[in-house]
Amino acid sequence: MKYRQNSGPAEMSYFRLNLLSYLRDSHPDKASDHSFVDTRGDAAAEAYSDAIKSGLNHIEAGEIANEVLFKGLHFSPFNTLVEILWNEFSDEVNPKTTREKAIQLLPECQPIFSKYDINDDFKDTADYQLLYTEITGTILNTLENELQ
Repeated sequence: MKYRQNSGPAEMSYFRLNLLSYLRDSHPDKASDHSFVDTRGDAAAEAYSDAIKSGLNHIEAGEIANEVLFKGLHFSPFNTLVEILWNEFSDEVNPKTTREKAIQLLPECQPIFSKYDINDDFKDTADYQLLYTEITGTILNTLENELQ
């Protein structure tokens, strides 16, 4: 069942709802992209259906659908910002406002993220430490400029 963009979540498929929930938590900048949610949710539903038709059980089909649903979304620039704020700036940024601060910082840090070949396994690479250091410096500069 296709939902209209202005219709409520009650009309959304399980996969679309699951993706939307994940995006709100880990990629808030993508959560309002209805086309992305529709396309990815429909692809996951189709992958699930095809897996069931091919004889896989519901758990196996769900794993295949989740691969389609979350491909390219396992690494989150937003969550990286939150982690850096918690780890490096807990004295400067109130833990209750960390998510809001990360949303504010995301556009400013986006050019740094775009310099790296970010994929689902990026956090396990040597480049992640370089990114972490660059983002930490950018946040430090931003916080210092806000105090002036």
